[in-house]
Amino acid sequence: MDQCVTVERELEKVLHKFSGYGQLCERGLEELIDYTGGLKHEILQSHGQDAELSGTLSLVLTQCCKRIKDTVQKLASDHKDIHSSVSRVGKAIDKNFDSDISSVGIDGCWQADSQRLLNEVMVEHFFRQGMLDVAEELCQESGLSVDPSQKEPFVELNRILEALKVRVLRPALEWAVSNREMLIAQNSSLEFKLHRLYFISLLMGGTTNQREALQYAKNFQPFALNHQKDIQVLMGSLVYLRQGIENSPYVHLLDANQWADICDIFTRDACALLGLSVESPLSVRWSSHRTCPWSGRFLQMRTVLKGTQWRADRQHF
Repeated sequence: MDQCVTVERELEKVLHKFSGYGQLCERGLEELIDYTGGLKHEILQSHGQDAELSGTLSLVLTQCCKRIKDTVQKLASDHKDIHSSVSRVGKAIDKNFDSDISSVGIDGCWQADSQRLLNEVMVEHFFRQGMLDVAEELCQESGLSVDPSQKEPFVELNRILEALKVRVLRPALEWAVSNREMLIAQNSSLEFKLHRLYFISLLMGGTTNQREALQYAKNFQPFALNHQKDIQVLMGSLVYLRQGIENSPYVHLLDANQWADICDIFTRDACALLGLSVESPLSVRWSSHRTCPWSGRFLQMRTVLKGTQWRADRQHF
C-alpha cells in the first residue's frame, strides 16, 4: 500500500497545480480580453477606423502587444511545469510498481480452457454488481454462451437491492414472503427485519399512521416466538406517537445504520439461497491481493532469484 500512497501523493500535486493553473489561465485571459477590448473601443471613439494613430497611442499599442506576449509566455511556462509534474507521476509508477508480472503467472493460464473459466468468473462478477450490459458485452466479445436462467436471479436481486438502498421495502418484502420457507430453513431473520423496518417507517408518520401501524402489526405474529422482545419494543413505541418517536426513549429505532444492515442481510441470505458466496470469486481475489503485504515482496524475491540463477549459469559456463 505504501507504493499506492506514494503515487497518489504525486497525483494530488498534479491535480492541485492543474486546478490553480486553470483558474490563473482563465483570470489572465479574461483580464487581457477586457484590456484589449477597452483599448479598441477607445481608439475607435477617438480616432475612427481610418485615422492615423498618434505617437502616444502607438506606444500604448506596443505596450499592449508586450502584455499579450508576456501573458502567453507565462501560461506556456506554467503549462510546461505541469507537464513536468505529470511526468513525475509516470516515473513514480515505474519506480514503485513492477511492470513485468509475467514471472508470477501460472503456466498455461491464458490457454483456451483457462481463458474461458476467467471469462465466466468475470461475467458472474458483473452480474452480481448489476452491470448487465458489461457482462453481455464481454459474453459477445469472448464468444461465451450464458444460460438466461443464470442471469435472471442476479437481475432480480440487484433490482431489490437498489430499492433497499433508497429505502423502498416493498420489493424485498415480496421476495422474502415468496421465499419464506427456504429462509426459515436457514434460520434467517430477514423477513422479520424487513417488516420491522416497514413498521418503523409507519411510526415516523406520527399519529396519522397509528391505525395503519396497528393493522400492520399483525405481520409480526409468525415471528412472535423468536422475536418476542423486539416486538414488545415496537408495540411500546406506539405510546409515544403523539410526541414523536424522535423525542422518546425509543429514538434508537430510527438509527440510519439499520438500512445498511438490511442491505447486507439481504445480500447474504439471498446468496445463500442461490448457493453462492456473498462475495464473487473475483472480488475475493482482488481483496486478498490488495490487503496482502507479501505480493510486492514476492515479485521482488522472484526477481532476485532469477538474477542469482543467471549469475550461477554464467559461472558454470
